[in-house]
Amino acid sequence: MRVREEGFRVLIENGVCTITLDRPDRINALTFASYTALRDTFRAIHDHAEVRVVVLHGAGPKGFCSGGDTRDIIGQLFSRDMPGLLDFTRLTGSLVHAIHTCRVPVITALHGVVCGAGAVIAIASDLRIAAPDARIAFLFPKVGLSGADMGASWLLPRIVGYGRASELLFTGDFVDAETAHRIGLFNRVVPAESLLREADAFARKVAEGPAFAHAMTKKMLDYEAHVDFATGIEAEAQAQAICMQHPDFREAYDASVEKRPPRFR
Repeated sequence: MRVREEGFRVLIENGVCTITLDRPDRINALTFASYTALRDTFRAIHDHAEVRVVVLHGAGPKGFCSGGDTRDIIGQLFSRDMPGLLDFTRLTGSLVHAIHTCRVPVITALHGVVCGAGAVIAIASDLRIAAPDARIAFLFPKVGLSGADMGASWLLPRIVGYGRASELLFTGDFVDAETAHRIGLFNRVVPAESLLREADAFARKVAEGPAFAHAMTKKMLDYEAHVDFATGIEAEAQAQAICMQHPDFREAYDASVEKRPPRFR
């Protein structure tokens, strides 16, 4: 299935949903309309039975996403009152929430410029695979805003730790791919020519796995960030017991006995 939305394209094939940000002339900057459409797309994916994993990347050679489009957005924000500004900031946060809480794993394939809202979208995903030219920055303080935007101060410390997150959110400086990989911000750095191929291969590997169990893993990773260790162990006990009731558990066993690949639902 192929769909074109406001500022991006969607392709669903063999369980993999590929979303391509498609405004290369603006380094895939987001507009009011594309924030909304992208959020609604991730909400729809959450309930789309065919989708088992998402790959999100940007079109064009310059970068993944340069954040909100200053030409489309900033001028309008200066004319808004406080309720109007809140409408916008809550909209941008709702996109990040939709990505982070999406039922299926989300992989971002990053190249070139990854900044502002683009950087927060990247850390809202579950895995980040980057080309060597990828540069990521939480630029908000550079324009006089708090580095804590769109959930960045919740997400980033959980990936790189409090100290490094503080540095990135206070300075707004760009971090190169090698450094981002070293501090755990990027999961992998791969040759530029094989970026999408690597992301797609990883996505297909995930898509071939147990979708129900993967959704449970994602839910547990999020839930256990808020609870003590004993509560986490109990939550995992209950989650795993639920997974043991799912047909995929029996299918994995039968496939092992019959020496064949499992056919997960």
